[in-house]
Amino acid sequence: MRPVYLNHAGTSWPKPACVQDTCHQAMHTDVSEWAGQFAAQHQKIASYFGIHDPQSLLLTPGCTSALNVAVEGHDWQTGDAVCLSSYEHHALHRPLLKLALRDVDLHVIPPSEDSAFSLYKLEEILCSREVKLVAVTAASNVTGELLPIQEITTLAHRYGANILIDGAQLVGWFDLNLPDSEFDLFAFGGHKGLLAPWGIGGLYMRPGLGMSAAQATCSIDSETKECPGQPSYCDVGSVDRIALAGLASSINWIRQQNESSILARCRDFIAQMQSVLRANPKVSVLGNLDVEQRLPTIAFQHRELSNERIAERLFTDGITTATGLQCAPMAHEMLGTAPEGVTRLSVGAINTQDEIDLACEALRKIER
Repeated sequence: MRPVYLNHAGTSWPKPACVQDTCHQAMHTDVSEWAGQFAAQHQKIASYFGIHDPQSLLLTPGCTSALNVAVEGHDWQTGDAVCLSSYEHHALHRPLLKLALRDVDLHVIPPSEDSAFSLYKLEEILCSREVKLVAVTAASNVTGELLPIQEITTLAHRYGANILIDGAQLVGWFDLNLPDSEFDLFAFGGHKGLLAPWGIGGLYMRPGLGMSAAQATCSIDSETKECPGQPSYCDVGSVDRIALAGLASSINWIRQQNESSILARCRDFIAQMQSVLRANPKVSVLGNLDVEQRLPTIAFQHRELSNERIAERLFTDGITTATGLQCAPMAHEMLGTAPEGVTRLSVGAINTQDEIDLACEALRKIER
């Protein structure tokens, strides 16, 4: 039996067999077919997100590059303001920190008593000054907690701010219609919940959204002789054709399995492991304990054992986990788990009940 892999919030593994086969076939496709395949695969991915015009979906090397384009695509001026959550991954947090060096004001919105994000605090900032962008993750990559992104979007638009969603953790788990969501910008990667290979992601841009592209010098308009401001492939580089084919294939697989069924099964798996951990008086489970308010991820600390020691013991029993700060140090400062971080278990669509049984057995062996 293969090792029990429980780091799907980092990257999904293994990929479905159909995805592996598709990538292999794509490597041997005749060059004359590339353009047609690219267009068809681009359309398939756009359709998966409810996007009718593929031009609204910029394919990128991943979520990090998509977020960088989304942040840099605004015409930032001294004194502009951005709101973000306290759960942000470095992929979004670092581009925003660079804005602070240009005298853009950053406002971190803390959790509320019953949510990972205080809508009250957000509205307080929106009322007190003009905010150009609200940029938040859809779900914490540390605890899996879901943020109220639809309510955040409504508030942002009420006060004239654009909304950018980091969907890295969200995609693949929910049936998303991005145009109906009213998000202005939505960034995602293919290699987590979407079960695609590394090297492919995307940025949805609401039609008509005013943006500027700092690097694009191609695609000159024949009448105006100007370069359109909307970010394009000039800004992110060539699309990985093999990864693109894999993403189109993985989307087919997910549709066949049904997102809601996958999520329900994986949440049940997390609930089983959480029950074992909570029975250990030396273990603290972080974040919202209601699995219905989280993606299938659980983060915990042991009162006496280091995360590294726990990971070593679990690995000995054939369980692969993730430890440390998960590239989200601000979240750990808020959770009180800095600087050592947590042990994180995250389930994926490929995991089975037999694997979860083995994981629970291994977790029961942790010192009490």
